[in-house]
Amino acid sequence: MAHTALVLGATGAIGSELAKKLFASGWQIRALHRAPEIPAGQHPAYDWRRGDAMNRAEVVDAARGASLIVHAVNPPGYRGWAERVLPMIDNTIAAARTADARIILPGTVYNYGPDAFPLIAEDAPQNPVTRKGAIRVSLEHRLATAAENEGVRSLIVRAGDYFGGPPANNWFHALVGPRRPPRGIRYPGRQGVGHQWAYVPDVAETMLRLATAENQLPVFARYHMRGHWDEDGTRMITAIRAAAGTHLPIRHFPWWSLRILGLAWETGRELRELRYLWQRSIRLDNTALLSHLGSEPHTPWPQAVAHALQASDDKAAAR
Repeated sequence: MAHTALVLGATGAIGSELAKKLFASGWQIRALHRAPEIPAGQHPAYDWRRGDAMNRAEVVDAARGASLIVHAVNPPGYRGWAERVLPMIDNTIAAARTADARIILPGTVYNYGPDAFPLIAEDAPQNPVTRKGAIRVSLEHRLATAAENEGVRSLIVRAGDYFGGPPANNWFHALVGPRRPPRGIRYPGRQGVGHQWAYVPDVAETMLRLATAENQLPVFARYHMRGHWDEDGTRMITAIRAAAGTHLPIRHFPWWSLRILGLAWETGRELRELRYLWQRSIRLDNTALLSHLGSEPHTPWPQAVAHALQASDDKAAAR
């Protein structure tokens, strides 16, 4: 019998890509969505259920019979984290407890402060310096507590900044901007400072491989991905220029404007909090992942960035 996965956030970057890979591997996909109809461009073979991740009864009901719950849902544009993030994970934990399912969570680097830099292992101290980071630490703490006290299984896969998926909450799209073809690259980092990126299909493939080895995972499992490491900030720029077929000029990212815009624009205020992640070279240590899987899925830079830029073009054309 095919396994069933409930996907929360099935229209987002990680949720949609992981659902696609699970389905191709023989899983039945059940997707929770607030609209009653199948979202435009989404897979018609999924079992689309009307519901909201903020409604515990709807999440628990949708999870019945599932052995996996993909918790890939976040408030759009970084808005409403304080009010929504923790209630949503509490609902997912309740659903996993009822269904005896494992939770898969895409992890973030926000959990860590400078005391964990520059090379971050899974057991590094989590002393965040932002509001979002503190919320994510609380979220993961709830998963760990549920695992220890109730045996609720979870898997956290942590990676760098996503590219190659939908533009929501995505730094890659901040680099190339909304116009097509792009007129320049707005790079947020300092010259010579490394930055870690994560190609969405590679992240989803890593999650798939870990999920299919369920009997080898601890109750509370955490793994870090190396992803696409840009040692000095130039590799992503070079790859974007090659994919665009032109020598795009580099423009400074307008951090100064976020201070002003953030007074009335919540997304801008939240983005500005993340500046510290662009000011120092920070890497995730994937030693544990390599030990478990033997290798990490990795699409070459040119192919990955070309796909990401094409996805941005398609999004712009659809507007």
